[in-house]
Amino acid sequence: MRKHIFSLLLFSLATSSFVAKHENFENEEKKKSSKPQTPSTCEYEKKMIQQGLVNVKEIDSSILVELKYSTTDNFVGKDVYGCITNCFMQKRPAQMLKKANALLQQKNPNYRLLVYDGGRPLSIQKVLWNTLSQYPPKERAKYVANPAEGSIHNYGSAVDLTIATADGKALDMGTKYDYFGELAYPVKEDFFLAQKKLTKQQVANRILLRNVMEAVGFMPIDYEWWHFNAVSRREAKQIYQIIE
Repeated sequence: MRKHIFSLLLFSLATSSFVAKHENFENEEKKKSSKPQTPSTCEYEKKMIQQGLVNVKEIDSSILVELKYSTTDNFVGKDVYGCITNCFMQKRPAQMLKKANALLQQKNPNYRLLVYDGGRPLSIQKVLWNTLSQYPPKERAKYVANPAEGSIHNYGSAVDLTIATADGKALDMGTKYDYFGELAYPVKEDFFLAQKKLTKQQVANRILLRNVMEAVGFMPIDYEWWHFNAVSRREAKQIYQIIE
């Protein structure tokens, strides 16, 4: 009886020791993966960091970033982001993006994802929405989400991007980013290919982008070849805080 109790005691101690070591290992791994991000002087970027969003370049430095709304090369024709120069996303979508970039490089080592937009403050969403006042709301919503509903960008869970070579030269996708017209619609590619308004290579480039993004869980939309959602708007509202 004593021998049995002693054996149970030894087993209990060994189990406790294993659990403690396992917990210590997990804690160390969490410390490694949660190193502080590079500080920002931009108030918008500070708020995104405080909300738990991450700089995608710090998740994967090989991802290329050129925020179009931090330049004049966008449909507004002016810099609407001001001090925002880094792309921030929620942690899970950022990790998905890292996987998509790795998959792309497996297919072609000279290719990289080139990000045009990620997390976007709601205040800037209002600027973009009001800029397209020439369109009725239903038509406008094809290109810019109504800020009253919130864009998935406003929850840090959507990304606009393309494929580029390692030196930053974007592949030809048939239209520029932010092209408002059916030529940018993924659902119209076969039609415009038959009309010879898109080439086989342009469509192949779009398909490659969709393939690597969908393989890791991103969802394309019907009206913009460059836009992908990590979650639905309903899910984004349930699990994330809106970026003010």
